[in-house]
Amino acid sequence: MGLFKKNKQDSKFNLDKVLKMGDETSIIIAIDDYLNEKSDYCEDIKKLNKSQQTFIIIENLEREINNGGFNQFYFNSSGDFSQETVDALIEIGANKTADIVKKANSQFPDNEVPKDRDKRQDILEQIEDKADEIWETCDNDFYKYEDNIAGQLIEFVKANKTDFER
Repeated sequence: MGLFKKNKQDSKFNLDKVLKMGDETSIIIAIDDYLNEKSDYCEDIKKLNKSQQTFIIIENLEREINNGGFNQFYFNSSGDFSQETVDALIEIGANKTADIVKKANSQFPDNEVPKDRDKRQDILEQIEDKADEIWETCDNDFYKYEDNIAGQLIEFVKANKTDFER
């Protein structure tokens, strides 16, 4: 049997099986896939409970930074959750990474990253020449992985296990 039960009426995610996978990356990918499917790839993040939102917001940050850095993070829909990303990182104990995101967020006027993607993209055009230098530093600091984000996420899932089984 796979990670998702085949019966449509019982599409319960098999978290125990996922947590027994051999490596952190496989565990993270399986949970991320499940939450993305459940939330229509974050188009309807309200379908997720708070713990699930914490997980997916952090994974969206990782995906964007690793694919194109902070500029891409803000350009795409993941930037809608810039402040929540800081809060989510703090919640799992990834304080060094939270500080990096705070520094990146501070490049926006009044340290306010607009939730509206169109407004955010308009501001990006205005600030990116100046902000890109800071964001490049933030990207490089992020890539150092001073926080073990994958390990911390897995511990967070284990500590909130019932939140991930529904």
